[in-house]
Amino acid sequence: MSLLDLLRTKPVRLPCDDLYRAAVAVARQPRWYVEGQVPDSVDGRFDMVALVTSVLLVRLERDADPRVGVALTERFIDDMDGSLRELGIGDMVIGKHVGRTVSALGGRLGAYRAAIAGTDGETWRSALARNLYRGAPPDDAVLDWTVSSAVELAADIDAVALDALLAGTLA
Repeated sequence: MSLLDLLRTKPVRLPCDDLYRAAVAVARQPRWYVEGQVPDSVDGRFDMVALVTSVLLVRLERDADPRVGVALTERFIDDMDGSLRELGIGDMVIGKHVGRTVSALGGRLGAYRAAIAGTDGETWRSALARNLYRGAPPDDAVLDWTVSSAVELAADIDAVALDALLAGTLA
């Protein structure tokens, strides 16, 4: 082994990296921001990543080893840490901000877990109005579209075999 071999770094693959990348790709689909009128802002993009991650975590809670959900959550935290640093949050307060984002994910996870378990669309409507639109949802037709799309997302994620899901296949 040469000195050059020691200096070369290989990209580190985090657990659930493929799954998390797929979640972010779904959250960034323009349809959410155009048809669904989710605000195309830092907050809106966070809310969409939290929605898709929450739906995945609900599925993983049901069908996977609990460590997989923990790994996905840790990947989310790592991404939020990096994103906050890119926004200029400094080392002195980064922990507090990351804590808030994890708390926000936890609250959304609870709301979306209840929506997925519910038999009517009203739980979804309430959860999405509060979390995607921060309490100021667009008109009913747009909210109906978003509810339908979120329900479809959850069904699509449920339909994927666990091994494929963990490899980053969401639909």
